[in-house]
Amino acid sequence: MLAITNLKKSFNKGKATEVMALRGINLEIKTAEFVVIVGANGSGKSTLLNSIAGRVLPDSGEVIIENTKVTRLAEHRRSKWIARVFQDPLSGTASELSILENFRLATLRTKPKLLNIGITAAFEKQVYDQVAQLGMGLEGKLHLPMGALSGGQRQALTLLMAVMDDVRVLLLDEPTAALDPRSAEMVMKIADKLISSYNLTAILITHNMKEAFTYGNRIIQMAEGKIVRDLNLPEKGNLSHTDLYEWFM
Repeated sequence: MLAITNLKKSFNKGKATEVMALRGINLEIKTAEFVVIVGANGSGKSTLLNSIAGRVLPDSGEVIIENTKVTRLAEHRRSKWIARVFQDPLSGTASELSILENFRLATLRTKPKLLNIGITAAFEKQVYDQVAQLGMGLEGKLHLPMGALSGGQRQALTLLMAVMDDVRVLLLDEPTAALDPRSAEMVMKIADKLISSYNLTAILITHNMKEAFTYGNRIIQMAEGKIVRDLNLPEKGNLSHTDLYEWFM
């Protein structure tokens, strides 16, 4: 479970340009719940995600994961609970390294850095089996440089690398924004499958109305640093495209 209590954050505090990005956010997301967050630019979506991930330190309030307060923990120390996928497919992988080498680096994210970090036959078999579940035919190309792949392929592999080490929370920060429509649809289907298979608590930020309608069992609208709507699945089903368009605007 992910719980956020009275989270506040301002930028340029005390100056004429001060911006209140979060105004006392209270939010509880149950284990295996998939929440979609929408809202206009500047509504506080990214600041909320950054506060959960540890990239931004809130002014006050708490972030709690499975009854552990992580609010003051550095981003890298939260990595045993939290995985994140960004907009840019290039940001989650090392282009010059092979698919297999990228997976090896990903497994070290949450482990002590020991001298023995090589790739064993057993590890290669593990990666082969995991990549095969994507149904993209990449399991036979594990020694191919990551830079040789398309953006959609890289983003799909980034998703898999993000969840393979028993994390609890998956943060999806507009993961399809840089992709063409076909690749975007493929990546979101894979994300939805992985969230279900790994029983993850997930948050998706999106400006894509189709994604907002299609995915998640709960939808939240943010505006001016606040949560202004929080709808469950039946309530979400009653939304029209016009409703959602107005939310984005």
